[in-house]
Amino acid sequence: MDISQDLRIRLGLDGVTYRANLSKTELFHAAIASDRGRTREGGGDDDQKAFPTALGEDGPLVYYTDPTCTGRPVQDTFGVAWPELEEKVWWKADFQKYDPEQYEGLLARVVAHLNGRGATLFVEDVYCGTDPSYAVPYRFVGEYATHALFAHNMFPKGIEGVEDEDGKRWVMLNAPSFRCDPDRDGSRSERVVILDFRNRIVLVAGRADYSGVVKKSMFTVMNYMLPEMGNMSMHCSANVGQRGDGAILFGLSGTGKTTLSADPARKLIGDDEHAWTELGVSNLEDGCYAKLIDLDKQAEPIIAAALSMPGTIIENVPPLPGRPMGETDPADLDLTDRSITENTRFSYPLTCNPDVAEGAKGPHPETIVLLTADAFGVLPPVSVLDSREVMYHFIQGFTAKLAGTEVGITEPKAAFSSCFGAPFMSHQPSVYARLLAEKMEAHETRCILLNTGWGGGPYGVGSRISIGDTRALLDAALSGELHAQGAEYDIHPVFNLKMPRACTGVDPAILNPRNTWEDKEAYDTQAVALREMFRVNFEEKGFGALGIEPVM
Repeated sequence: MDISQDLRIRLGLDGVTYRANLSKTELFHAAIASDRGRTREGGGDDDQKAFPTALGEDGPLVYYTDPTCTGRPVQDTFGVAWPELEEKVWWKADFQKYDPEQYEGLLARVVAHLNGRGATLFVEDVYCGTDPSYAVPYRFVGEYATHALFAHNMFPKGIEGVEDEDGKRWVMLNAPSFRCDPDRDGSRSERVVILDFRNRIVLVAGRADYSGVVKKSMFTVMNYMLPEMGNMSMHCSANVGQRGDGAILFGLSGTGKTTLSADPARKLIGDDEHAWTELGVSNLEDGCYAKLIDLDKQAEPIIAAALSMPGTIIENVPPLPGRPMGETDPADLDLTDRSITENTRFSYPLTCNPDVAEGAKGPHPETIVLLTADAFGVLPPVSVLDSREVMYHFIQGFTAKLAGTEVGITEPKAAFSSCFGAPFMSHQPSVYARLLAEKMEAHETRCILLNTGWGGGPYGVGSRISIGDTRALLDAALSGELHAQGAEYDIHPVFNLKMPRACTGVDPAILNPRNTWEDKEAYDTQAVALREMFRVNFEEKGFGALGIEPVM
């Protein structure tokens, strides 16, 4: 079925013009010429949204979102509460129910709006998933060429062997020019992101033009669909070693998920979203969406080089004072400038990385790493976990926000995000925890909890565990050293965690965190306080009722 016929039947679009599956160069020029909307507080809806740099089409596209949408609009993200989904979906503050009748009326009004204005819509046909056994055809349809270019960067194209493509295809209808009316439409504000699992539609309407919506909406879809197939969907990075040993690294922002997976001795499978199936681990994407704020161009040469590559997208990095973007070399941009947002971003193809695993796929993992950055300074640098502990720490998804990173945070603050990606998890957390435990048992996968946070005291007193020590601990886990027969351990008296007594290349004095604190009583007090935070979160979330054993 051709595109216009499909979208007429599925959505009712019949008064629009399509520009479908353009090249990156064509999308680059179309974005500059036609993407218009608000880019500054108090600005109009006809501001230019996308700009070239001094490199022209041989360099990146620079794009600016609406100032109220410099990150995912979590409070405006919903799922249609069809009756068959009421008990299956994990409804929560950042994924709320949307009334089916109000949704159908809103969708019809958005379509009528686009038909009435004779909109030009950019279409990009891609897939979510690199493995044809589960890959979902994904058709982006939207008003901004920038978003089509983003889909081109971030998702694979031309996956062969996918059966019944028309029957499986998801469509995103993305209409930034529409304004929702909460009284009429049942929305919370003038914008919505709504997932319709019954009809395989994602509706994005209003000022929700952050590019991550195009990516994370489909990750939420895959987090619903993959477990339904018996597969594990994961918010993680993944790589494979020279002897074919796979590894996956779970972790929230700031814990080292991307940095630690970029290992010159290992091939990268991906840095963010993956599936674990009967065939092994495979990337859901074909690109990277990296944070740019405070990027050290010398320490991150891959991203720094990709900043100047054609077809990539730089999002919300301000122009240099007094210099038009069209006269600016992208390598000169000030990546410390947070005047627009802390969440400056950059979209580039996976192939910008120098050593990517063939097909962005790898074997069943030998090692799973749960990453945390404990700013309280009390968790061990590394702990060896059994299957019960894996489920507990996976479902808790702990890290700590630092003082100064958010307004009002003056000391470390615990952050718990189930499965290390709660906002995107469509099923209850126990569904993913059980799948993880089953697959680990079937493939004899080992697991560690790796703390990339602080020792010798909390943030502001102690120091961050060195990247050298973290790398050595990770290498020991990947080689099997930490799980080897004869390895000796101490049991932490508060957290009940198994701490190795030795690790190649690491001073054994740091392996028990209490040893690194000058004030031992202060350590004990802080350790008990953090354990209580874990216990409170466990009780408040009702994890015990989901069959998770409290091990701490």
